[in-house]
Amino acid sequence: MDAGPLDGFYDVLHARRDVRTGFLPDARVDDEVLTRVLGAAHAAPSVGFSQPWDFVVVRDRAVRERVHALVAAQRESYAASLPAARARALRSIKIEAILDTPLNVVVTADATRGGRHTLGRHGRPEMGVHSAALAVQNLWLAARAEGLGVGWVSFFGDDGLRELGGLLDLPAHLEVVAYLCVGHVSEFPDSPELATVGWARRRPLGWAVHQERYGQRGLPGKEPMDLLAETVAAIGPVDEASRTGARGRLDRMTKPRGSLGRVEDVAVTLAGIAGACPPPVPEPAAVAVFAADHGVHAQGVTPWPQEVTVQMVANFLDGGAVVNAFARQFGAEVCVVDVGVLGTLDPVPGLLPRKVAPGTADMTAGPAMTREQVRAAVEAGIEVARDLVAGGNRCLLTGDMGIANTTAAAALISVFTGAAPDTVTGRGTGIDDETHRRKTDVVRRALELHRPDPADPLGVLAAVGGLEHAGLAGLVLGAAALRVPVLLDGVSAGAAALVAAAFAPEVVGYCVAGHRSAEPGSATASSHLGLDPLLDMGMRLGEGTGALLALPILQGAARALADVATFDSAGVIDKSTSGG
Repeated sequence: MDAGPLDGFYDVLHARRDVRTGFLPDARVDDEVLTRVLGAAHAAPSVGFSQPWDFVVVRDRAVRERVHALVAAQRESYAASLPAARARALRSIKIEAILDTPLNVVVTADATRGGRHTLGRHGRPEMGVHSAALAVQNLWLAARAEGLGVGWVSFFGDDGLRELGGLLDLPAHLEVVAYLCVGHVSEFPDSPELATVGWARRRPLGWAVHQERYGQRGLPGKEPMDLLAETVAAIGPVDEASRTGARGRLDRMTKPRGSLGRVEDVAVTLAGIAGACPPPVPEPAAVAVFAADHGVHAQGVTPWPQEVTVQMVANFLDGGAVVNAFARQFGAEVCVVDVGVLGTLDPVPGLLPRKVAPGTADMTAGPAMTREQVRAAVEAGIEVARDLVAGGNRCLLTGDMGIANTTAAAALISVFTGAAPDTVTGRGTGIDDETHRRKTDVVRRALELHRPDPADPLGVLAAVGGLEHAGLAGLVLGAAALRVPVLLDGVSAGAAALVAAAFAPEVVGYCVAGHRSAEPGSATASSHLGLDPLLDMGMRLGEGTGALLALPILQGAARALADVATFDSAGVIDKSTSGG
């Protein structure tokens, strides 16, 4: 066989699609074509050449109808587990073509095939089943080369797989790797269907290639990129033409001009961020709760024990906190980012383990962090933003958890705004007068010790910041680089936004202040950033709760800009310019 390149392979590879729509149910798949496709799947590599796969071809309409009913029930069960916005999106898209294709192919894997001493499976027995995925990929590519569409159905829980196995008489030791719908199509979509409907975005290749060590991203032949520098460089100004277009459309809508008050300002902001009028409704939305502990806790700045941080993180993950209740009400996702919790957290759904260090050091005795730790935490926040946006979220909300983190927030706000410590240091969880005086003195002493330079945001964070503040700053930067709005919560979010603005001043245009916290530093930070908080409810909880309460305002503003008729389109006389 010639060792040179194969013409056309990359065309097939990049034209492969997970097809759900446009199948031709009456177009028969030729047996010879199907045999070639299955032969390509069977030619896939496998661990120890064990060839663990089998292919069950299902044409029987009655069987496929039962599988279709099973998938529908499993899909609805999945939808019920999702945040409301995600559930609505799932129910609005077609996710399978079991009955729209003339045949289905079930790919199974036998973990015992090849015998006890299969090469490459001794230390990792699961590799046999994993390598069956290579057969699926070969099948998919061969089908595309033959002009056939393939759609993967994966809505099966354990009970669903057992029922599917019963329908197909599968032996109990076989594992279903893929259920595939195969048939001719009217045309292949230009891009993945889930990307077209906004369920998710494709991650750029540059995000996924690392040189020598994980984290040193860079394409072959290129210098490894600096993630922070690359992100900052990608942040440009919001789109003024779209802002102008939004303002003009608001004035033409069937209402008195300016009658929606600050909701109109929000609509204009969202249009400028998206670079489109109307902008997309900011849903689905996700609140990222960055959690970390603080060495300054040793200075007695709060009566709450440090163990509360890890206990509250567990509460978030169990769905029992206020942030969870608000998120359920407004259909948002909650993800918890362990960027510096002192305790150990078990891996559970909803937890992103990104621990840089087990808390910070005491800022009154030395730097809270090293510069390397700060950079790692900021870049962790950027990565979280990228992943949440690639996952289809159109708005990111900031959340935080960390006993004593308002002490660090006050120090950061003092540095970046020039405000005196006694004007920005609040009572946090409700401390008494004596503790408040001690807390204010701690902030003052830390600033006198380090004298941080606001022109050096990494240095400021290292001196007096928290790991969650660094992570939140990265989240803000990452979202702005992707032109996604960030809804800020309270005082810790304000401190993080100040840090982000020190890295990239244009980032402020992508931020909306959700609420004014009762912490005095919150108003100071918002004012310095030029942001006017949407709500003032006297709240000081954190977690992302204030931002969540403001989320419907953003969504309503975008929806009104898109859906409300103009005077011309509705045939209504516009008397706004003449009063009344």
